[in-house]
Amino acid sequence: MSLGKKIKAVRIAERLTQDEMSQLIDVPMVSLKSYELGKRSVNEKNLMKVTKHEQFEKYAYWLTTDKTLPESGQIAPDFS
Repeated sequence: MSLGKKIKAVRIAERLTQDEMSQLIDVPMVSLKSYELGKRSVNEKNLMKVTKHEQFEKYAYWLTTDKTLPESGQIAPDFS
């Protein structure tokens, strides 16, 4: 799964609109849309904004490695 699709999964799991998430992480909504659609690669600066945000930091390990560490609070979005 691409990083943009993962960010979309996180956004959906957190029940946020693209506008709400873009405001939370201070990334232009057009950039977030482009990431989610696979039209642009997520740059390091904006990835850090996601992984360091208190609401999304629980997904940081999964976003970067495809793995989880539930004993450390690192989870993947619930896809069910």
